[in-house]
Amino acid sequence: MVIAEVEVKEWGNSIGLIVPAHIVNELKIKPKDKIIIEVKKENPLKELWGFGDGKKINRKEFLKFRKEFEESKWL
Repeated sequence: MVIAEVEVKEWGNSIGLIVPAHIVNELKIKPKDKIIIEVKKENPLKELWGFGDGKKINRKEFLKFRKEFEESKWL
């Protein structure tokens, strides 16, 4: 298993991940290979910034957001 920070870029109507060459070489990844990735945001709390259009969020809203985040990371 290799852990790395990769860059995300627009690719047509989709999003593409740029995998550094040293990882491609280490894992011998070739075009059309299928790989499994685990996606984690840099800091999930950053998503709360501006949550609720300037209103402070209450505990119930925060817990709901946290639950949705925890469930989504395994998709």
